[in-house]
Amino acid sequence: MPIALPPTCCISVNCVVLGFDSKKLNVLLEQREYLIDGKKVVDHMLPGGLMTDNEDLDEAATRLLHEKAGMRNLKMFQFKAYGSRSRIKGRNDIEWMKQQLGVEIVNPLTIGYASVGKIGRKLNLHNAPKGISWFPVEEALKMPLAFDHAILIQDAIKMLQYSIETDPIIVFNLMPLKFTALQLRTLYECIYRKELDVRNFKKKMKQYEYVVPLEEVEQGVAHRAARYYRFDRVKYKKYRRGMD
Repeated sequence: MPIALPPTCCISVNCVVLGFDSKKLNVLLEQREYLIDGKKVVDHMLPGGLMTDNEDLDEAATRLLHEKAGMRNLKMFQFKAYGSRSRIKGRNDIEWMKQQLGVEIVNPLTIGYASVGKIGRKLNLHNAPKGISWFPVEEALKMPLAFDHAILIQDAIKMLQYSIETDPIIVFNLMPLKFTALQLRTLYECIYRKELDVRNFKKKMKQYEYVVPLEEVEQGVAHRAARYYRFDRVKYKKYRRGMD
């Protein structure tokens, strides 16, 4: 049964979960279904929901991500609050709120949480409810998303760009344990949403002593086999200490 809530300001949480699959940066979206003029409408939204009276924001984000996507123990952090009345884009959002919440919320205040990781580790959908899926970010931003969720996704990516500039370890949390220069460049291109010069990227990559070349190359590929690299956390810590 829908829970009747007062048509005032309610606090909700939405989670922007970004995952890399070695080719594309993806975002986790939940399918929402509702009726307009008796016809079923299907579109997508970020996983989330309303905060309850007996939990704080971090607890709400953890609970909602588990309920919506079956994920536990993800490291998430707040990146922005959204409270504009223009967040409600039209009849679709209004009808969805009425049918799912039992009321139209006048000013839905939302706290954005973000998490990033490599798809296949903690970011898998083995225990996910029906209707939750990964979508390439560029594809998701062209879809009809609920409320201002396209803005949340873009803001989360901007936050990721800023985080890389201050602490690039976050990039390697998205990478497999061993990776090629192409895979690493592909991830940077996905995050910055533009193509990077191959030579300049390789030159910059060689400057990072914590990106260690391995005596191992790709196997069974049609093209010239690329060398593998790994991220060395010990060398990275020394690099960070040298910057302080």
